[in-house]
This record gives sequence, structure tokens and C-alpha cells, in this order.
Amino acid sequence: MLVDDVKIKIKAGNGGRGAVAFNKNLMSLGPTGGDGGNGGSIYFEGVSNLNALAQFRYKKDIKIKNGGNGKPQFNDGARSEDLILKIPIGAVITNLDTGESSEITKVGQRVLAAKGGRGGKGNFQFRSSINTTPMEFQKGLAGESFSIRLELKLIADVGLIGLPNAGKSSLLNELTRARSKVANYPFTTLEPNLGAYYELILADIPGIIEGASRGKGLGVKFLRHIERTKILFHLISAESENLAGDYKIIRNELKTYGGNLSKKQEYLFLTKSDLVAPAELKKKLASLKKTNKNILALSIHDWDSLEKVKKILNKIQEEK
Repeated sequence: MLVDDVKIKIKAGNGGRGAVAFNKNLMSLGPTGGDGGNGGSIYFEGVSNLNALAQFRYKKDIKIKNGGNGKPQFNDGARSEDLILKIPIGAVITNLDTGESSEITKVGQRVLAAKGGRGGKGNFQFRSSINTTPMEFQKGLAGESFSIRLELKLIADVGLIGLPNAGKSSLLNELTRARSKVANYPFTTLEPNLGAYYELILADIPGIIEGASRGKGLGVKFLRHIERTKILFHLISAESENLAGDYKIIRNELKTYGGNLSKKQEYLFLTKSDLVAPAELKKKLASLKKTNKNILALSIHDWDSLEKVKKILNKIQEEK
């Protein structure tokens, strides 16, 4: 199961307390209290693993150790190690306490999420000519603590969209080495699947139904994955009895959701073209051309039609 939206609490390490200590050796009197160690910070770092947020499915509270307390004889407390949390590229990090947001768009990109507290000063730091036996020290500062929302929005060059059972997973499997589940019933795909066509990333977006933008069916959960997709391949099954209606359902949901989804470049494909008679297919193509002139008949069992799709992808690759 793809985990693409989680809320967690993070707590960076507190700084350690400074020490109050004095030299016990004769002729070497004076303060020797060391400083407290700094608390570790928490970072998010981008990785290519699409399901990296699964680590937070049950583990919602993330804490790291505090810095060590200062010790006698000028020994500073140990600094606690930073914690680096791996999250998928395309993730949006929202600080629910401050309202600030940042995005992870590249593998290896690192974002500071919670800064560790600074260690307090030991009494050695308070020595002076008029205060040779200082008893002062500082407590360490508290590490930052926040509630965080992590929301995955896929970054893909081409998004495959359409009503359930339109053939999106089958096409992805044919064009890439993806192994998406395929079956002859709606909602076979319950989570986005990715595949690579040379340097292009293709995303199979789960079937959208009428009312998805208002939470119906699989809801807006997957509509948001189209936000960062550059080009849309809109698939409509040739078996449908209402091609124009199917097309309008998806277009209306994109428009209702907003975020300029309806303005993205779109290619239209009439899939499963091998399942209808040639004369009927011709009529259906003609009816859809009134809606979108950029349309092709497609069957994964027809080598020529797959080559036409690849030609489009090659053009997109060249432009990229």
C-alpha cells in the first residue's frame, strides 16, 4: 500500500547542561566545568523510493537524543548525532505549527526540519579576574519541536489518466518494465505506478470517476499526483457506449480540482481498439475528434499503434 500523506511529530535534541566543577590539583585551582553538547538536528532528504513514507505509517513520533552534559576537567558533553529522514522526491513538507512549506524535488536534496538546541556553558566560561570561583552555568537550549505533514505529489513527465479500466496499467507495462496489476474490473490500480521509458518517467494514475474532486471513489488523493505531471495521456476505452461523456467526466474533474490541471498538454487515445469492428472504430474516432483533434486509436496488441505512441514519447524526450 502506497503511503503518500502522513502527519508526524518531530523533536530535535536538547542541548546539554554546562558543568560546575573545580580543579582539585594543588597549584592549579580554578573552574574546569565543560560545556554541554549540542542537540542533534532533524533533516529530510530526498530519495527515489516512491514508498519511503511507509516508515511513518505507525511511527508518528520522532525524537533524537539530547546533547550530553558538561563534565569536570574541561570535558565538554557529547554532541548528539543528527537524524536524516529519507522521503521520496516529490514530497511537500508542511510545518503545521508555522505554516511554512518546502519541497523535495531532487535525490539527495536535504531540508532542515528541526534544529537541535545549543549546549549550555560550563562555569569555566564565566571565570574572570573578579570571579575566580564562578558557580554560574547555563542549561542547554531546547531543540525545536514541530508537527509535520508529508504529502507526496509525483513528479513525472507523462501521466496516464482516464476512467477505471481504460487500459492505463496495460499501456504502462508495454512501454516500460513496470509490472502494474492488470484485470478486467474497475479500480485494479489502487495506487500510482511509475515506469521509465528511457529518460522519461511515466505515471499510471489510478482511475478517476465523476465526483473524484469532491472525494468520491478514490477522491482527490490521486488527482493531486497529476499536479506536477507535465503532459497527460488521456485514455478512453473503445468499448464505452458514451465516449464524449467519458471524456467530459475526466476533464470536468481536472477543472474542478484546479491547480491548472485542465490546462496541461493532453494526448487522447482510444484504447482497446482491437475489441471493436473497424467500421465502428472509425465512427468512434470521428466523434471524438470533434472534442480533441489530437487522438489516436491504440491497442497493446497492435504493434503499429504502439509505435505511434513511442513516436510521441520520443518527441517529448527530444524536447525535454
